[in-house]
Amino acid sequence: MPGRPSRQLAPLGVAGFRLLFFSTFASSFGTLLAAVALAIDVKDRTDSGLWVGGVLLVEFLPAIAVGLTLGPLLDRLERRKLMIAADLIRAAVFAALPFATSAAQIVLLALVAGLATGFFRPAVYAGVPNLVSEELLGPANALLQTIENVSWAAGPVLGGVLTAAAGPDAAYWINAGSFLVSAFFVFRIPARLLQSATALTRGHWTDLKEGFATVLRTRALLAVLVGWGLALSGTGAIGVSEVFMAKNTLDAGDFGYGLIYGGIGVGLVIGSFFSSTIVDTLGIARTYGFSLVVMAAGFGVGAASVDIWMAAGCCIVAGIGNGIAVVCNALLVQRTRDDVRGRALTFVMSATWLGMGVAIVVTGALMSPGDSRWVWAIGAGLLALAAVVGYVLAREPQTAAARLQPQAD
Repeated sequence: MPGRPSRQLAPLGVAGFRLLFFSTFASSFGTLLAAVALAIDVKDRTDSGLWVGGVLLVEFLPAIAVGLTLGPLLDRLERRKLMIAADLIRAAVFAALPFATSAAQIVLLALVAGLATGFFRPAVYAGVPNLVSEELLGPANALLQTIENVSWAAGPVLGGVLTAAAGPDAAYWINAGSFLVSAFFVFRIPARLLQSATALTRGHWTDLKEGFATVLRTRALLAVLVGWGLALSGTGAIGVSEVFMAKNTLDAGDFGYGLIYGGIGVGLVIGSFFSSTIVDTLGIARTYGFSLVVMAAGFGVGAASVDIWMAAGCCIVAGIGNGIAVVCNALLVQRTRDDVRGRALTFVMSATWLGMGVAIVVTGALMSPGDSRWVWAIGAGLLALAAVVGYVLAREPQTAAARLQPQAD
């Protein structure tokens, strides 16, 4: 299209961000394709909700440990080196997975990959405010989430088809290659563009405490900590039950699982792409609350699905809300200064994922293959509560004088 690019696409004109964008696309597509293969592989080996919950849990459980104990490293070490090392470790893990002989080995390897991801993702989002101007920060986050969500939409469907046709090993090899491509793009970003300065340390535990304190005294960060923590508890429970909803409740097989997984991805693409426009219109607090209500509605109606197509449609709706909410999360967290941003971000991520981890463990241990509808309904209830809490905390406090003026939120 001739002329100046739209504001939504403008960050792609920044060379450093463009490389990060391509890196994100390469790694996320392979990861989402392989995620379906991992769940199906473990389910077919064990037919156990506990084992399926286990493989989902270890994909992010190590990141909790990173955020609660190692977060200062994100501010003290060079972010580019951390990202490249994480990509190479994840490539090695997925190259080893085709040789795994048991569900336990699969879970152990996924644990190692999850540890690397625990460093990679915070480094990406901590670096974005240094790559683009404040004006482009919203569209930049929206673009990163959009490309991840395009991968979510396409990867799981292809993963379901590929796993049904050729088994999970092909998906594992593709994902290993995707991490090598990601590392190549990150390598081409000058280190200084991802980090304005490394933080001076006053001791590891003092640095860690400073990150925790920053979160607890900042309303924007508390909105994510509490609101998104509740939301992830709901979606974590639903995530365990998705493969059972598809294969047991709706009798749709491996393809059906990939379809509802991909349905969420389609919604995520739509929601994340238009998120910055919605934030500009409604303000961050209203947008955050609205996005969580949409998620609750999608999964709540989805609990009553009569077939896999209705379930997939409801997942698209829920995904739209999810896509908007995740961009709001990034914008709220990135308001912190650069030298403490890595610690604050990893703490928020860790605490919210901990809530999701508890939900996954409890759901995997208690649900039977026929309980998926109830799990979706309970998860929708938690999302509705998250909408209220997130909206209230995301609102900026007003002074007496400010209350006399109209407010966006």
